[in-house]
Amino acid sequence: MNVPDLDEVLWQAWKAMELPEGYRAEIIEGAIEVSPTGRFSHAQVVNRLRDALAIFLQDSEYGAWNDTNVIHARRAWIPDGLVAPRDAELIEAEDGLGIKASAVHVIVEVVSPGGRNQERDRVKKRREYARAAVPVYVIIDDYDSHGTVTVLTEPEPDKADWVGVHRVPYGTEVTISEGPAKGFVIDEAITGPKRS
Repeated sequence: MNVPDLDEVLWQAWKAMELPEGYRAEIIEGAIEVSPTGRFSHAQVVNRLRDALAIFLQDSEYGAWNDTNVIHARRAWIPDGLVAPRDAELIEAEDGLGIKASAVHVIVEVVSPGGRNQERDRVKKRREYARAAVPVYVIIDDYDSHGTVTVLTEPEPDKADWVGVHRVPYGTEVTISEGPAKGFVIDEAITGPKRS
């Protein structure tokens, strides 16, 4: 008897899922995780980030993307924002289900409230994006101290970790140091002020 592997079973189940409006499903570290879309404050940060990235990248071959699947090795993630080429032929993943992770240069997650959501963005997705060798992972986190931005660079796929870790509090500018978004500044105009 030929038994399919777990990754294939999860992949087929994920592709067949029909969720109610306002929910999304991702395959993260060998499990399908279903979560609601973000709150209004979450959407504000995501939109400010995407708008600023779109302006920053406007004269380049790269674009600011959001609300799309990123596919890697039978995994599927829906980051809050990302930078990838505009040319669909360079980025389209299998079956047109999203963008292949190898085409992504920057991924951004805006952490949602709740321990499960925080673990997903701070721990699980941090490992997953490193395994996929995404060059830059940015975590905008209202729930870390009074708000922090962490920029992770130099992924180590075999270790599922990052060499470069730059973490600053809200109110401090942090600059993307490599790739097509090199020089892009994340500051209070995107994150909002420090949280009390």
